[in-house]
Amino acid sequence: MRFVIVAMGTLKDRGLRAVADDYARRIRRHVPVDEVEVREPAALARAIPRDALVVALEVGGELLSSAELARRVERWGSQGKGKVAFVIGGADGIPRELSSAAHARLSLSCLTLPHRLARVLLLEQIYRSIALLRGEPYPREG
Repeated sequence: MRFVIVAMGTLKDRGLRAVADDYARRIRRHVPVDEVEVREPAALARAIPRDALVVALEVGGELLSSAELARRVERWGSQGKGKVAFVIGGADGIPRELSSAAHARLSLSCLTLPHRLARVLLLEQIYRSIALLRGEPYPREG
């Protein structure tokens, strides 16, 4: 299994970058995870690795509990070459054609989140998913 987070914009805020890096390090103890930052919406699709299962993060996407996400991550990671690309759009979201072509559309919240917070939240939830699947004590829910 390999995760790639393709996101609009850069994570410049030092505090958020530190939190994102912490979760990325935790994830990397078990599986590879990369972040790819792009500057324009058209570049999102080009940044997705070939043969990756694409998950578009959108307000209108499917809402899952952490346990449901863990089961989904496990299933996604066992498909194809095991590459899972999560796509985070900018202020205008993800281009319609990319959203339509995604294998899944996922919402992190009913609230609209800035892309930089969405990235930190996604990294935490990926780590939580891995911990749940490994039976580790980090998760606080079943």
